[in-house]
Amino acid sequence: MSVTPATSVTSRRVLIVMPALNESASVASVIEHVKRARPEADLLVVDDGSVDDTAKLARAAGAEVARLAVNLGVGGAMRTGFRYAATRGYDVVVQVDADGQHDPDELDALLRGLDDADIVIGSRFAGKGAYKASGPRKYAMVALSIVFSRLAKTRLTDVTSGFKAMGPRAIRLFAGYYPAEYLGDTVESLVMAIRAELVIKEIPVIMRERAGGTPSHSPVKSAVYLGRAGLALLLALVRRRPAVDSSDSA
Repeated sequence: MSVTPATSVTSRRVLIVMPALNESASVASVIEHVKRARPEADLLVVDDGSVDDTAKLARAAGAEVARLAVNLGVGGAMRTGFRYAATRGYDVVVQVDADGQHDPDELDALLRGLDDADIVIGSRFAGKGAYKASGPRKYAMVALSIVFSRLAKTRLTDVTSGFKAMGPRAIRLFAGYYPAEYLGDTVESLVMAIRAELVIKEIPVIMRERAGGTPSHSPVKSAVYLGRAGLALLLALVRRRPAVDSSDSA
């Protein structure tokens, strides 16, 4: 299936959605970098129940801010972003994390990838940079990559990457429903996209170290991740979701 973009890269309305939970140490600098990299793009920070100054600092840095009363996780925050984008007519949504790991200088490459895809994943393992995973987390990523490469009929090496660009068909699909469960924003959302016959591809990107905050994984958490990743995939494959029309409108 080919994808014909409605507009060129330079004329698309782009919304950068930045989920943020207690990221006061990094959110302002990440916003400033995004604005330098893509000054024409709009930026929405979804404050996912933070108890620090994340929202205040994001507004001061020039971003629009949507505050969630309680912590819903990345999936819940992105659901808010997709609905915001759909109601305001954006052509593209790009997810950029607030902790500084996603390099805004890679945004142009992600957006160019949408010329022939509905979803473009920035991969840490596709030949650019020196990011390495180890232990149970590595095994989970390899297993997921094998399964999803077969499901999507294209090679995917980093299906848990949160650095993604999504075009109009993906926005319509995810605005109707976007999973908020653990790993739903990566594993289950990709299953949804494949079932909706969206075109998915990945490009190599460099991932950086966190600019602040606390890493979400440790040896123990990585072991738990292995089991949860498998369970999330199993549930995504057997779960039936309400049908959502993601086809191009006339």
